[in-house]
Amino acid sequence: MNNLPPAYVDQMKRLLGEAGFFAYERALCSPVTRALRVNLLRCPDGVPPCEIEGLGAPVPWAKGAYFVEGDARPGLSPLHEGGLYYLQEPSALSAVTALDPRPGERILDLCAAPGGKSTQIAALMGGRGLLVCNEPVPSRAQVLSRNIERMGVANAVVTSALPDALAERFPAFFDRILVDAPCSGEGMFRRQLEARDEWSENAPRGCADRQLKILESACRMLAPGGTMVYSTCTFNDTENEGVLARLLDAHPELSPVPFALPGLPEAKDGYVHLYPHEIRGEGHFVSLLHKRADAPGAPETLMPETLMPETLVPETSAPKASARGKKALSARKPGKDAPGGAALPQSVLRPGVSFPRLHPAGGALWSLPEGIDIARLDGLRVLRTGLLLAHAEGRRMEPDHALAMALSPEQAARTAELTHDQALLYQAGEALSLGERESGYTLLTCCGVPLGFGKQAGGLMKNHYPKGLRRR
Repeated sequence: MNNLPPAYVDQMKRLLGEAGFFAYERALCSPVTRALRVNLLRCPDGVPPCEIEGLGAPVPWAKGAYFVEGDARPGLSPLHEGGLYYLQEPSALSAVTALDPRPGERILDLCAAPGGKSTQIAALMGGRGLLVCNEPVPSRAQVLSRNIERMGVANAVVTSALPDALAERFPAFFDRILVDAPCSGEGMFRRQLEARDEWSENAPRGCADRQLKILESACRMLAPGGTMVYSTCTFNDTENEGVLARLLDAHPELSPVPFALPGLPEAKDGYVHLYPHEIRGEGHFVSLLHKRADAPGAPETLMPETLMPETLVPETSAPKASARGKKALSARKPGKDAPGGAALPQSVLRPGVSFPRLHPAGGALWSLPEGIDIARLDGLRVLRTGLLLAHAEGRRMEPDHALAMALSPEQAARTAELTHDQALLYQAGEALSLGERESGYTLLTCCGVPLGFGKQAGGLMKNHYPKGLRRR
């Protein structure tokens, strides 16, 4: 028995018909579908550099994505923590593909935790442009920020704010916006049995009202000529077509855009339902909207590169210290680029490798994304402002773990390739004996994938993997 609420059964029979409902009901008894998305920032062609447990056929509608077969647990691999891939529900990958992010654009993921869609967007942006990832719930925003770091994303700002607070600071600003809205979660009924018990007949209407309020804020932030995707992981027409109809009625400057994604039904009316009995996925609703180029509110021009106010310190920053460096971080001039006269340790980077828009704040050194005036974030809860390069440890500066995750081996002054077993020991916090090596900070890799920094001293590679990330 599927133990579905009777009102939900009636709803799905109305939407799918008797035969469609029974096919859907049978699908709920089949195994959950899983996917693995290779990080295009690490592997631009979407092909992993080594064998990954359980990797199956490609997911047609998402670049670099593959189905995970059987009982494989690739999340236990050290390569997962190294940001080589992200485990994601297959049908959820469709929303970002429909959004079609481009390098150099300004993009907002408004309801972003835990970060699957944000990191998918970031990968397609290729490190160019501005990505703002927002999650109103602080605890979930912390998970989002961690995944942004793990996947080596350097051009993201992570905030934890209500949508209307963001809209006040980013009017007509973004080229593309993803609203993967909180919903009644009917697409989770196979994966999470408890979701069935939490569903109620009144849940869709309450969710729909909240979704429309979120979309109203998103409309204010979408630049004329911009694109917006509204998606949910639910099936009812109250939250999906119903919300769309209400939004379009209130905003004539918006229009639905037909689209088609490989391997999925065509969205002739600008939206598509994905059901677990029709595709290899748990289910999703995806719609694509366009804002007229002549809509009121001209898009904002790129903001000047103003520096971050000292009062705006991301929550991930180290304890406050004095700050004065503003030049591009370069391995050739390590003594001139860090707060308080303390340099980023010498030769962390190869000569010629540098980062733009350096900004010191709160005992930390950041590389800011292009196209944003950080001052506009003042008053918001900010967890990440681009790439954290270094943080203060007492009176010295140390390269941050985020820098390691954003580097390629070719950018680091020293690298050491670890075996799978050595990588597990490293991520557990153990020091490693790797033989005689040049002293100093070393980027440790496995299959060429960055795992973090170690520091060679006295014949031993000391462990600099963050304590909060270590696993036994």
